[in-house]
Amino acid sequence: MAGFFQFGQDIEGYPIRVLNERAVRAAAGLLLVGAMVSFANAMLLGNFQPTRFFVMVFMLDMAVRVFVNPLYAPSMIVGGWVVRHQTPDWVGAPQKRFAWGIGLVLGVVMFWTMGINQIVGPINMLVCGTCLTLMFFETAFGICLGCKVYNLFHKEKAQLCPGGVCEIPAVPPKGLSLGQMAVLLAFVGYAVAAGQWVKATRPMGLGGFDDMATLEDLGVKGAGQTGATAASGAAADPAEAERCKVPEFAKAIGHEDMWKQHNRCK
Repeated sequence: MAGFFQFGQDIEGYPIRVLNERAVRAAAGLLLVGAMVSFANAMLLGNFQPTRFFVMVFMLDMAVRVFVNPLYAPSMIVGGWVVRHQTPDWVGAPQKRFAWGIGLVLGVVMFWTMGINQIVGPINMLVCGTCLTLMFFETAFGICLGCKVYNLFHKEKAQLCPGGVCEIPAVPPKGLSLGQMAVLLAFVGYAVAAGQWVKATRPMGLGGFDDMATLEDLGVKGAGQTGATAASGAAADPAEAERCKVPEFAKAIGHEDMWKQHNRCK
């Protein structure tokens, strides 16, 4: 039973308890997918039900990690199984517990505000954005931002960090070469040009025209009248009027017009 309620593993040759960084990153990636899907539903469709569900799952997963054993957290079980054939990368467990404690606090805040009281607004978006940032840095770069905060509150600094960043590197890392910088600048230029081309060639009926006047300019007669008639008809429909009622959270963050556009409301 002592091994069940234990944070980290005792591995011979390591002075502190450790966790497999590969499993940690895999678990962060799994949670990131769920967070992005729920966040997209809330941001683009105004549907907060997936977010409420994800918050409950996320909070339980973090609670198991912090208070029971990371090896029994659902995301860690699945993540560990996915990377089971990879050589473990052992990192210090204490800083991970602190970082996941931050995640648990954020989860509790989201559960209380959105899950129970169904409060939506800027605070929820900020907390959700913070969670996305933490998980993205963990899974994409192997950088534990919460672990960096750990050093601010503990005299004993973090040990066995991913990539050996807690120890002084024997060889200073190299900066970007001129060739690499040139490639990055060229890529940015390409991305800007591609964005302009996509915007200029967007098809009709998929948000490609800002108003009916554009259709009139292209020779589509009566488009403005038809649009006005459709808008008035939609407004006369109580169900449509209720569907197109802008939520308070969208007004609070200044996204009223964007919400209408995404929901095809006038």
